[in-house]
Parts: sequence; structure tokens; C-alpha cells
Amino acid sequence: MSVVTPSEWEAFLADHPEAHILQSRTWGDLKAEFGWQAVRLVQGDCGAQVLFRRILPGLQMAYIPKGPLGLKLAGPEASQDFWREVHTLCRERSCFLLKVEPDLWCTRQPTNIQQEPKTQPVQPPPGFRPGVHSVQPPRTLVIDLQGDDQTLLDHMKQKTRYNINLAQKKGVVVGPSSDLATFHRLMQETGQRDQFGVHSLAYYQRTYELFHPRAACELFLGMYEDESLGGLMVFTHGRRAWYLYGASSSHHRDRMPNYLLQWEAMRWARSQGCSEYDLWGVPDSDTATLEANFTERSDGLWGVYRFKRGFGGELRRAAGPWDYVYNPWLYRIYLWWVRRGQRE
Repeated sequence: MSVVTPSEWEAFLADHPEAHILQSRTWGDLKAEFGWQAVRLVQGDCGAQVLFRRILPGLQMAYIPKGPLGLKLAGPEASQDFWREVHTLCRERSCFLLKVEPDLWCTRQPTNIQQEPKTQPVQPPPGFRPGVHSVQPPRTLVIDLQGDDQTLLDHMKQKTRYNINLAQKKGVVVGPSSDLATFHRLMQETGQRDQFGVHSLAYYQRTYELFHPRAACELFLGMYEDESLGGLMVFTHGRRAWYLYGASSSHHRDRMPNYLLQWEAMRWARSQGCSEYDLWGVPDSDTATLEANFTERSDGLWGVYRFKRGFGGELRRAAGPWDYVYNPWLYRIYLWWVRRGQRE
């Protein structure tokens, strides 16, 4: 096992074009400026970008988002050697926990099918246990971008197609922008309205500065006359795209700007060579439950499911999270803290 430089990590990623954006060098560089330390490890065909965060002086947590890479092709012995070295690194850094959220799916289902297929869980590596807390949303909708505009529209629900056209007819104009201050203002307004936390302006600004020059990110704003009605940031890596951040104004909502924003973001991602567009987060429930409850519930991710479902796509659930515990006593405190936060 060797710790590699950022440029060596990029060379390793070149042999893994399917890698998730959260394993990209740029993502590690971003998190390193906001409280984390990124360490890239490579052993043969296996590698991982591990993020470390100090919890208390002399105590850290380790996190592998959407990785490691190459384990599916490695044999059992190589996989064991890889994890053994990861654990050595974590212990050297006094980590009480290693959390892994692998880039694997255990449930895939088109949203127009009401019967949930049998889930095929992915077993964690030896020594890991199923985690009770996910950092990233465990369930999402993934849209197939292959085909022309009409093919994409045909996969959407009729009301969504109507709202895209309505936004255009009502004078909404969507285009790329570098106005991060306006986007942050919209994010703050949305966070207050829908009761979720938002990053600082510095975070969004730095994200744009790191990803946009690599053609891996675009900021879109939806305008009506001189007023910004909404915005989103879409990211690409390889053949995948992710809608990570989105915001909307409380004004002119009848003009449906967010529908046109998503449509233009999808078209942009396809122009970048992407074949998938991840809407990044819906409630962690099966299709039957989602469809039975989305008209009544608005808490958490339920508030956006009604919007996202209209674009079609495939309902997927990620494997993991997997926890490896180095300090059981501190892990029990961590579980108490997580469960308390979930109740609140």
C-alpha cells in the first residue's frame, strides 16, 4: 500500500473511468479546504481516496465516499491485503471509525413499476458492520440520457413535459452563469423555506473554481426578465452526471423555472458525453411507499420527490454504508448522537 500524490491519483483514475466524482482528485481537494484531509492510497489495481476529519484532539473519523476502486476485479487475497493496509492507516491516525459508502447498487427499479423487486444486498467486507447513518442519500433516481431530446421527453411524465414548455412560454430563460453570490442567496432562501442546511458562499465559490475549469461542473440560473428564479449546479465525471445543489426563489413559482433548469442541465450533461444523470436523493423507501405517500408528505426529501419523479428514471438504492469500528466505546456515543439527530 502506498500513499500517492494527487497527480499519481489522477493517473490511477485514468485506468478507472467509471469512478464516482466523490473519488475524484478535485473532490478531495475541495473537502481538504473545508475541514477534511484527503489521502489517496493505491495497491495494485485497488485504490481509495480516504477523507479524514478530526472529531477531538487526537481523535479522527475516516470516510471513503463511493469507493474503493478496483475491488470488484481484485481477488479475495488482494482485497484482504487492501483492507488490512487501510485499517493500519486508520489506526495510525487514531480513528475510532471508518465509514465506507461503496459505489454499488443493491436495488434498481423503473419508477413506473409498482412492485418492488427482491433486494439483493451487497455484503460488507469481513469485519465491517452495516451502518445506521448514511452521509450521502442512499436512494436516488437515475435518468438515462441516451437518445435525442424527444427520447428524453418521452420518458418523462406528461405533467413534467408540460411544465418545461410552460416555463419557456412564460419567459423563463436558462443559461450558464458564474454568479455564485446570486446562487448562494437562492440557496439560503430555499434552505430557510424547506428547512435544510446550506454551505457557505465560500464553499460554492471554491467548488465552482475547482470543477468548472475542468469542464466538470456548470452553474445554471433561471431568469425571468431581470430576476433570478432558480439555480442548480451539475457535475460530471466520466459518463455520469450528478445534480448536487439546487435552489429556487419563492417568486414566480407558477412559471416553473426549476423544470426548465433540470431540462437544460440534462441536455448539457449529455453534450459532455454523459449517459446517466443522477438526481441525487429521494426518500429511502420502496416505489410502492413513495407513490402512496408523496402527495401527503413534504418533510425531508419527500418535498422534492414529487418534482424529481416526473423526469422518469430508475429508482436505485446504494449498498452500504459499512462501518468498521476501532473504538467500540466511542462508536456507541456516535450511534447515540446519530439517533438523537434522526429523532429531532
